[in-house]
Amino acid sequence: MPKRTCLGCRQVRPKAELTRIVKRSDVVEVDLTGSKPGRGAYICKSAGCLDKMLSEGRLARSFKAQVAKQDLEKLVKYASKLEN
Repeated sequence: MPKRTCLGCRQVRPKAELTRIVKRSDVVEVDLTGSKPGRGAYICKSAGCLDKMLSEGRLARSFKAQVAKQDLEKLVKYASKLEN
């Protein structure tokens, strides 16, 4: 089973337990299927990890690019649906 590191809590977990965020061209979005093309980053399925990742700029560092404001808003909206 492949393992990935959560950008929020920095825990190594099985890939199936994490949510993939993908950067394609200039768009950053949540990849619920885990199969969209593009550069991927992984987070736990908790709002706390997503909040920590966004507040500390870890996603931008992982993608080596700034994340557009509208994309950040989409991620925050997604986080509001998750458990803490």
